[in-house]
Amino acid sequence: MESLYAITTGVLTACGLYLVLRGRTFPVVVGLTLLSYAVNLFLFSMGGLTTDGAAILDGPSNYADPLPQALVLTAIVIGFAMTAFVVILAMRARSEAGNDHVDGRHHEDGEDRP
Repeated sequence: MESLYAITTGVLTACGLYLVLRGRTFPVVVGLTLLSYAVNLFLFSMGGLTTDGAAILDGPSNYADPLPQALVLTAIVIGFAMTAFVVILAMRARSEAGNDHVDGRHHEDGEDRP
């Protein structure tokens, strides 16, 4: 199970980095969202994967660590707010610049060139 988490985290990180380095604003927003998902999965997996663990400590028995769960819940809320802010920022930049290139340049032929 840990290898599945590691592979999924790696794939999400690679896809997120690829999309963040694109030249248009929408792929950058999607890439930031994928990166936040990868960080959430990483934080959750750092708590250790336990099955049938109790939520409350009751002696030396097997329990689920509540700290990674609280961190992931907080990161989900912050990630949602960040995504909403970046989408609004991208929409405003699109309306002011007239295009959705990250660097603000506009190509006459419509191609997406570096």
